[in-house]
Amino acid sequence: MKKTILITGASSGFGRETAKLFQQKGWNVIATMRSPEKETELTTISDIFVTKLDVTDKQSIQNAVTAGIERFGKIDVLVNNAGYGALGVLEGATEEQVKQQFDVNFFGLVEVIKTVLPGMRQQRSGTIINVSSVGGRITFPFSSLYHATKFAVEGLTESLQYELNPLGIHLKIVEPGGYKTEFAGRSMTLFSIDGLDEYKLPFNKFAAMLEDWPMSENIGEVADAIYEAATDGTEKLRYPVGHDAVHLIETRQQMNDVDFKKMMTAQTGI
Repeated sequence: MKKTILITGASSGFGRETAKLFQQKGWNVIATMRSPEKETELTTISDIFVTKLDVTDKQSIQNAVTAGIERFGKIDVLVNNAGYGALGVLEGATEEQVKQQFDVNFFGLVEVIKTVLPGMRQQRSGTIINVSSVGGRITFPFSSLYHATKFAVEGLTESLQYELNPLGIHLKIVEPGGYKTEFAGRSMTLFSIDGLDEYKLPFNKFAAMLEDWPMSENIGEVADAIYEAATDGTEKLRYPVGHDAVHLIETRQQMNDVDFKKMMTAQTGI
């Protein structure tokens, strides 16, 4: 019997590449997105079921999971990929921006997991793959809310192993570095620094550094890592992806807090 994967945020980037890879590997794919009516490619591929899922809307999550199970019978793997980055000075973030960052990157992810778990418990098998980031292990300036959500995802996933492994359900974390996706475009929010003059010079230096940050175009590497996590059958928890992610994580592990902060401030010019 073919296995089935549900992917959130499948309209672009890592999610889209992952949907196509798993279909090519012989899987059924439930490709979810906020606006499925705009999708023109995935809807034409056999064994890919495109349906609406907004991680901030509990009913749409339930509807997508129910429709996916009705279509393919069960869900073997969940990939929580939907997310975005909110960058800037914390003091400049509105209450709504703070809430939205956590609603999408953390609380929505939790709700999707809770909706899929009853089926996985019943079948006593399954794999939950949460797409975190190198930003779930190390921090950059002016990214405090984004890092807070990804650190939360890492802690949640690591702890969930203890309660779900005995039920036959495995947990995985995929940690991409910098890739050319829409994360840095429509999937990014910048906080205003109007009236916050003390922050402008360091923030502008950081923003200039971001524009020149080398981004890999090989987003298929992340899809490959997700496939490995879904199929390797090991207890491995974390899968860093990309030379920058691996290097930064290794560097952080070798340095104390003060030395790493000094290195980061020197590299970002602040």
